[in-house]
Amino acid sequence: MRSFNYLVRFRDENGDIRYGEAGSLDGSTTSHTKENLVGRTVPIFTGTDLWGPAFTLTTEHRTIHEVLCPLEKTPIFQCVGLNYKQHAAEANMAYGEYPTIFTKPPDALAGPYEDIPIPKACLEMDYEAELCVVLAKDIKDWSPAVSGLESVVLGYASGNDVSSRWWQAPARSNSQHGTAKSFDKFAPIGPVLASPRVVPDPKKLRMTCRVNGEERQSTLIDDQIFDIAAVLEHLSRGTTLRHGTVVMTGTPSGVAAFRNPPAWLKDGDVVTVRVEGIGEITNKMVFETK
Repeated sequence: MRSFNYLVRFRDENGDIRYGEAGSLDGSTTSHTKENLVGRTVPIFTGTDLWGPAFTLTTEHRTIHEVLCPLEKTPIFQCVGLNYKQHAAEANMAYGEYPTIFTKPPDALAGPYEDIPIPKACLEMDYEAELCVVLAKDIKDWSPAVSGLESVVLGYASGNDVSSRWWQAPARSNSQHGTAKSFDKFAPIGPVLASPRVVPDPKKLRMTCRVNGEERQSTLIDDQIFDIAAVLEHLSRGTTLRHGTVVMTGTPSGVAAFRNPPAWLKDGDVVTVRVEGIGEITNKMVFETK
């Protein structure tokens, strides 16, 4: 199943949806981007079922015409709140012994270059750069003492936990994160899935977020309070996590809510999240008027 380094899902020159091997990064780039993916001719896999027994790399090649979300669907998003030390500091919030967890529904999934529709009901819009983990198989009571991350992680991707802080405010949320972050397409991810084979230590990666080209967030993943292994161990305690689940592992400091004054997203703003060694996603926020 995991016979790839950088897996890309795309529409080819004939309009067909394919999975392909995007190939390793060379010295001229540190991340896969729309610019260096579109137009590239890549070897393709048989079928589009990542978990199917026949999903294997072929010698057939196709040209990437449009980069799509690396997952056709997900059963759920499991998300970690307040998981970077600098973010906890800017929010003046203490963290405990275990991660703060919330979920997003399957329809929050969006592609790496899709426009994100912002409903009229959503105010005080924010960005959250995230390193995302896609599970390779069902797990329950998983522990890093039993097997390594490479045995349970299908791949890593860049993501944006799009958030309406108005709905996240305690007066409307009773201090529950989920509603503010669960609107359709509020979780773009991609542009590729990077195998643990090419990302053996995610803690060494740098993640950034830019809004209209202005850098808002920048951190090394090792600023995490709970690393990926600790998060998966916590989430799977007595609970089955299904393959294809996307785990969003938290955002660093620099979100709009804690800037002075708050720098809320506006209609037409373009948010770019890059995880070095993986890829860059870019999404325009489109505020609905009807």
